Amino acid sequence: MHKPIKYAEKALTYAARGAWVAFEKLNSISRNPSFTPAWSDKPLLKSWEKTKPKLGWPRQTDSLCPKCIPEIRKEVLNGTRPLESLLNDERPGEIKATIVERDGKIMMEKDCPIHGHFEDVMSIDPAFFKHMEDVFPGRDIRAHNDEKLHHHGSSTIQHGRGSVLTIDLTNRCNMMCDPCFMDANQVGFVHELTWDDIKQLLDNAITIKPRRQMSVQFSGGEPTLSPHFLDAIHYARKVGYSSVQAATNGIEFAKNPEFCRAAADAGLRYAYLQFDGIGNAANAHRAVGNLFDVKLRAIENLYANGVDIVPVITIINGINNEQVGRVIQFALDNPKRIPFISFQPVSFTGRDEGISDERRKAQRYTLSHLAHDIKEQTGLGEPTRDCFPISFVSTFSDWSDLVHGPQADWGQLSCGCHPNCGMGMAVMVDKETREAVPVSAFLKAERLASDVASVNDAARGKWLSIAGMALALLRNYDPFMAPKHFKIKDLLTKFDKTFGATGKSYGNVSSTRTREDIERRRSDRWNFLLIAAMWFQDLFNYDFRRTEQCIIPYATQEGEISFCAYNTGVGWRNIIEKMHQTATLTKWYDERGRHEIYAGGKSVNLESTEHNLMVRQEIITNEVQHDLDKLGIAKTAREEKRRMRDKKLKEDAERDAQMAKLYREVVLGEKTEPLVQIGGLSSAPAAKPAAEEREEVGSFGD
Repeated sequence: MHKPIKYAEKALTYAARGAWVAFEKLNSISRNPSFTPAWSDKPLLKSWEKTKPKLGWPRQTDSLCPKCIPEIRKEVLNGTRPLESLLNDERPGEIKATIVERDGKIMMEKDCPIHGHFEDVMSIDPAFFKHMEDVFPGRDIRAHNDEKLHHHGSSTIQHGRGSVLTIDLTNRCNMMCDPCFMDANQVGFVHELTWDDIKQLLDNAITIKPRRQMSVQFSGGEPTLSPHFLDAIHYARKVGYSSVQAATNGIEFAKNPEFCRAAADAGLRYAYLQFDGIGNAANAHRAVGNLFDVKLRAIENLYANGVDIVPVITIINGINNEQVGRVIQFALDNPKRIPFISFQPVSFTGRDEGISDERRKAQRYTLSHLAHDIKEQTGLGEPTRDCFPISFVSTFSDWSDLVHGPQADWGQLSCGCHPNCGMGMAVMVDKETREAVPVSAFLKAERLASDVASVNDAARGKWLSIAGMALALLRNYDPFMAPKHFKIKDLLTKFDKTFGATGKSYGNVSSTRTREDIERRRSDRWNFLLIAAMWFQDLFNYDFRRTEQCIIPYATQEGEISFCAYNTGVGWRNIIEKMHQTATLTKWYDERGRHEIYAGGKSVNLESTEHNLMVRQEIITNEVQHDLDKLGIAKTAREEKRRMRDKKLKEDAERDAQMAKLYREVVLGEKTEPLVQIGGLSSAPAAKPAAEEREEVGSFGD
C-alpha cells in the first residue's frame, strides 16, 4: 500500500507531462547559440555537434599485435629503436582489428602478418553491448591548448579533458600483487617524483582546455610511500582540484589513524581502496595474511577523519567473480560509509602481459559479465535498463556547464569516454532503512537524457534551464517505483546537490572546506550509490578509438598519456619510468634503505581490528574460489611461470634419459628396459625452495 503522498506525486508527474509539451514547443523556437566559457576556447557543443567513433558491428578499428609490441618496447628500452618511431607515422606494431558477433558473443579478431591470429571476447551479451553503444551521447569538446602535453603519436588523447588526472608518485609498493598492471617492485629501479616534478605536473594539467577535470588521483605503486604524499594533496587543492583522491591498498591508513587525519587536513577527499572481496580468503590472491582486516580498519580510520571511501575491485573470472554480489551487499549495508563502488575487470598487462591463451580465456571478465553478475548475485537491476556507459552522464554535465554560465573557471566533470570503456548503475539507498532501488527503475533515464539534451540545445540561460530540468525530472519520475520514503523533493535536491545548480550550499567541497562541511554533506538521508566499472584495455582487445577519448590520463614527465596507452598499448610507462628513473636499486638501497613489503602470506601488524562496519556473516568468504583449480588452470603469472619451468624440467629430464638410453643401446650395445616416467617431475606445481620464494618477493623486499 503506497502512502497518500505517492498518489499526489503521481498527479504532479502527469501535470509535468502536460507542461513539458508546452515548454518544449516554446523552447525549440529560435534556440540561442552556445557560449564559450572561460574554461574553454571553444563553445559548448550542441547535441548534434557531438561526434562519435564508428560503433556497431561488424566494424573495423586500429589495434596492436600482442607479440610485436613487447618486442618493439624492448628495442626502444635498449636503444636499438628510436623513441621517435612511436611518434611519427611509422606506427610500429599496429594492425587492423574487426569487431564481430559470433556464437552469441561480441569478439575482437585480428591478424598479424608475423604472429598470426588473435581473438578475444568483448561481450557475452550482444543486446547489452548494443544498448551501451546506442545510448552513447557523443564525444566532448576536442582538446586544445594541449600541444605540449598531448604528443604521443597514434596514442595521443584527442577529445575532452578527462575526468580524473592520475599521477604516480612512486613505483615502490609495500605489496607484491598478482595481478599488477605496473609490475611494481620488479622493474629493477626506482622511479619516484620529486617535489618539483609534482608541482610541474599539476601546473601543466590546468593549462589544457576544456578545463573540466576536477579530480586528481595520486597513485603508484603505493602513493603513501612517497615523502611528498601529503604536500601533493595540499598543492592539488591549491591549484583548483575539488576532488583529490588516493589509489591505495590502505595499509598505511589502517596502521596509523594520525596519518589519516593528516591526509584529511591536507585535503584528501576520497580513498580509492583496493578491495577484492569480503573476508581474508577472498583477498588471499594478494598474499597478505590479514588483508580484509586491513581494509576494514582503513575504512574506519579514514571515515572517522572525513575521507570518503571507494572500494575498487579488480575482478577476475575464476578468482573473485563470486564476490560481486557480496561487495555490493557490503556497500548497501554501510550506506553512510560507502558512497561509490568501482569494479575493474582485469586487464592482462604488467605482470600478466605474457599470459597464456588458456589462462586468458578462463580469466577474461567483461562489462557484460559484471552486468549479469550484479543481477544474478544481488537481484538488483536489468542490464539493458539500469546499466549505462559512464559517458551517459555527460549530457547532465553539459546542463551544469550551461547553468553555471560563461564566467565559471572550471567546467563540470564530464566522463566522455568510449561506450566500451566503462559502465555504471545508479542505486538510491535509504541510509536509515537500507532500502535500495536502481534509479532507472523509477526514473526513465533514456528519455530524461533526451529531454535534458533538448534543454541544453536551446541554451536559454540559468533559470529557464533549471526549470526545464525540473520538468524533465518530474515527467520521467514514477513515485510508485521509488523507495518507500523517497519524495520528489529528495529527487530535485539530489540533482541540485550533485551539480550545484541553484547556488544553495550543501556543504563546501573547495579547498577551504571544514569538518562541518563534510558532516553537512554526509547528513543527506539518501545515498546515490554508483556501482561503476572501468574496463581498461590490454594488447588482446586494444582499440585506438578508445585511447583517443581517454578520461583518465596519466600526468608524466613526457606529457599526459591515456591510461591504457600508459599501462598497456605501446607501454609508455616502461619507457618513461626508465627515461626518468630516480636511482638504481643498489644506489637506492645504499642511500635510503629498504621499505617493508607484505607478501608471501605475511600479515600487517595492526594496533586494533575493531570497526563499526556491518559485515554479515553469510557474505564472509572463508575459502578461496576453486573454479580454476577444477580446470587445472594457473591462477597467477607467477604460478604459470612455475608450471612452465616444471614442464621444461620434466621435458629436459625425459630427453636426457632418452639420450642415455640410446647411448647405452647404440654405443655400448646394452639391452635396456622401456623408460618409465621419472617420479617428482609431473606438470603439477612443485614446492618452491625458500630462497627462490624470497627472490620472487621483490626487489624492494627486506
